Amino acid sequence: MQITLNGHPHDCGDTLTLTELLHEAGYAGRRVAVEVNQEIVPRSQHGAYSLRQGDKVEIVHAIGGG
Repeated sequence: MQITLNGHPHDCGDTLTLTELLHEAGYAGRRVAVEVNQEIVPRSQHGAYSLRQGDKVEIVHAIGGG
């Protein structure tokens, strides 16, 4: 299946949860916000949220500094 990840085409397996995508994309364990098709998906739902063909996923990573 193909999704759009942060504005770029991304090929993935037939089934993929947000948690699996975050791990695959190198965001595992980081504080991120995830939006699928312009709707925020709460972190508590990442493991149960299955992506579908054509979904548009945006991952925003918080960066601290000072």
